Amino acid sequence: MNNIVLAQATVSAGINPGLAAIGYGLGAIGPGIGVGLIFAAVINGTARQPEAQGKLQTIAFSTFVLTEVLALIGIVIYFLASRG
Repeated sequence: MNNIVLAQATVSAGINPGLAAIGYGLGAIGPGIGVGLIFAAVINGTARQPEAQGKLQTIAFSTFVLTEVLALIGIVIYFLASRG
């Protein structure tokens, strides 16, 4: 519910679309680094204990999805800001 209110506030604020694109680009750095760290940990864990690969991949993909949701929320807010 709060995301909808935030998106509506962004649209009504009249944000410059160019600034919104720069903001989204900067905001996408965090999830990009997070995904890299997640899969680096899986590679290290699999190298140390190969029999745990299945469990590590399950955990990695669930955390990958949670991390990518942040980037998707950002791009939705960007499109709402550039529309207004």
